[in-house]
Amino acid sequence: MLDFSTPVDRHGTWCTQWDYVADRFGAPDLLPFTISDMDFPTAPCVLDALQQRLAHGVLGYSRWNNSDFSGAIAHWYQQRFATAIDPATLVYGPSVIYTVSQLIRQWSQPGDGVLIHTPAYDAFYKTIEGNQRRVLALPLEQQDGEWVCDMARLEQALAKPECKIMLLCSPHNPTGKVWTRPELDTLAALCERHGVRVISDEIHMDMVWRGSHTPWSTVGRGVWALVTSASKSFNIPALTGAYGFISDPQAREAYLTALKGQDGLSSPAVLALVAHIAAYRDGSPWLDALRDYLRANLNYVAQTLNATFAQLNWQPPAATYLAWIDLRPLGLDDKTLQQALIEQQKVAIMPGYTYGAEGNGFIRLNVGCPRVKLEAGVARLIAAIRSLN
Repeated sequence: MLDFSTPVDRHGTWCTQWDYVADRFGAPDLLPFTISDMDFPTAPCVLDALQQRLAHGVLGYSRWNNSDFSGAIAHWYQQRFATAIDPATLVYGPSVIYTVSQLIRQWSQPGDGVLIHTPAYDAFYKTIEGNQRRVLALPLEQQDGEWVCDMARLEQALAKPECKIMLLCSPHNPTGKVWTRPELDTLAALCERHGVRVISDEIHMDMVWRGSHTPWSTVGRGVWALVTSASKSFNIPALTGAYGFISDPQAREAYLTALKGQDGLSSPAVLALVAHIAAYRDGSPWLDALRDYLRANLNYVAQTLNATFAQLNWQPPAATYLAWIDLRPLGLDDKTLQQALIEQQKVAIMPGYTYGAEGNGFIRLNVGCPRVKLEAGVARLIAAIRSLN
């Protein structure tokens, strides 16, 4: 019986979410629902594999380009997405954002534009602007409770001479949007038409609740990259390690040359390889149980908030364990709410404006935790809102 309900004390483990909450929120000892890692131990099969590798005792230089690693990834894509991958297109990176950043540098010049759908994961803004590129923001729109992309506006943005890359988040963080196959086909056709290269960040691919995830590798045209990791699904980001697929041989070789020659990263973190292989070979039962628990957590948030504030009528997202909650019907001031959450309720919940102007009026609450913690967090959120009414 897998246990996701028993809390694990993460204090004193150099934990970003717990030990360093003051860095972002200005106060220590807050109950955090912030960055997207989870408070659960990883899958037992992953822990067993790591222990076996540590028992070997030698932690020397390693290679990622081996049949165990590529075979595990191929197995996962076939099992979870009914998709065959081309092992020849596989690449490795220390993180998804490293690979995204490297490809932005290779596929564009300073001053060029990178299109993202907003509100957007805050690291996207930082990566684009940190590489002296410009954010081309295309807001997603809500229609009948679902997030949609205006394809006419998208084509206008892609047609701009300065637009060189579309950085796609699939599934989308923070809205939880799942891109449908027809939508992705349209995106691919428009990007090909206007000569725009695509980087698809699919790190939340295993956390889809409604619909199904379609890997970009099944729709991509021209030059593209799919970048992802098991780090979100199996809660192993501290091990580092990501992988991806780059369609074009020259683009792939340029990336791998930079990885090894420019950045000296040809030897991966061997425990990351071990963890990915174990997760993708043997982790499905654990992940399925985790998914059930996370869905129940999201439903708890919806039921509790809507029972207290009926005007919200908030529904769980189509994907991710990040509750993107629209508080605009309550007419609250974002900064005042954050002050009440932090100073009065001693809780840290991400303000929507972290993800761009389109996030004003929203909050992003991470439900990747035992229910007892989530219950306390939702109660504090409700108390903070009531204190402002």
